[in-house]
Amino acid sequence: MKLSGILFSSLLCAASAHAQYFSAGWTPGQKAPAAEEAPPEPAYTFDPAAHAAQATETAGKQPGFVDRLLTSGPIASLFGKLGVNVSDAVARGGLSPWDERIPLITDENYVEMIVNETLTAQEERERIWFLIVSVTGSQNSEISKIVDKSFDDAYNQTVIAGDLPHVRWGRIDYMTVTYLTTKWSIWTGPYLVILRDRGQTLRFYKADRVRVSADLIRELLTEELWRETPVWNSNFAPGGKREFMLEYYALAMMHVFNVLNRIPRFLLMIASGGVASIVMRFLHKPQPQDANKKKQPQPTATPKKDAQSDAKTTVSGTTAVASSTATATSSPKKSKQRKAGKK
Repeated sequence: MKLSGILFSSLLCAASAHAQYFSAGWTPGQKAPAAEEAPPEPAYTFDPAAHAAQATETAGKQPGFVDRLLTSGPIASLFGKLGVNVSDAVARGGLSPWDERIPLITDENYVEMIVNETLTAQEERERIWFLIVSVTGSQNSEISKIVDKSFDDAYNQTVIAGDLPHVRWGRIDYMTVTYLTTKWSIWTGPYLVILRDRGQTLRFYKADRVRVSADLIRELLTEELWRETPVWNSNFAPGGKREFMLEYYALAMMHVFNVLNRIPRFLLMIASGGVASIVMRFLHKPQPQDANKKKQPQPTATPKKDAQSDAKTTVSGTTAVASSTATATSSPKKSKQRKAGKK
């Protein structure tokens, strides 16, 4: 009875199972199956949702050690008694002053994002990078703030209109980017940059000389007025004879900045003060006395002695004349007295 039950259950399982474990295989004359071709990677398209998610993620970063220390109970209460809201100041300091949908171009991601960007031949000919070199994050510059706001407004209008699909936008923070600004000979800000040909064609616009507005920026791009601006083509420009000099100098400055940026500022102040003190002592140290140096002879008072000797000579001569005169006058009297005595 048990055996029949086991066999019946096995038959039910076999009837419900259906599988093909063997294929027909290859037959003579049959073509080899071709591998499925992967679809080409789509070109870059702007996705506002992705940038918004990135901005939300950036805004939700955990505060650092210094921020946590300042907002802790005892220190926050101490500053609160002085009338300072530390928590509010730390929260404002963590917010970016720029539109976070616009990517930041740094020394580290420049090659990956711009130079080695994946493009087709047609896209490479049309690609334009519109960059702003901003100093708002480090300096309280009202002009830079106005230019940044106009840049962000123009970007927002372009996203809404969707009429510049071949233009990508980027921002460079002047105080945190050393290699690019040095390589491009940018020593101040703000600047607007039109970049083409993977960074080989550059056009610069000094943004503090005219009133930069969102409409002006849009007109520059939509009407392609940037073509009227001459390309930077000096010997130090990309492709120039002396480009390597700025390249090596920019790399050296970048490494120096990265090292100094890791040192706390108060240590830099102490070290710079000590170095300045040593230099000032070296520059103002007294001159060493030469032991073998001969003493210069003192000027003699020969003219004065000569004058005194001349005066003495004159006086002695006058005295001699006077004495001779007195002798001459007294000699007749003596002769008369002698004659009288003889008588």
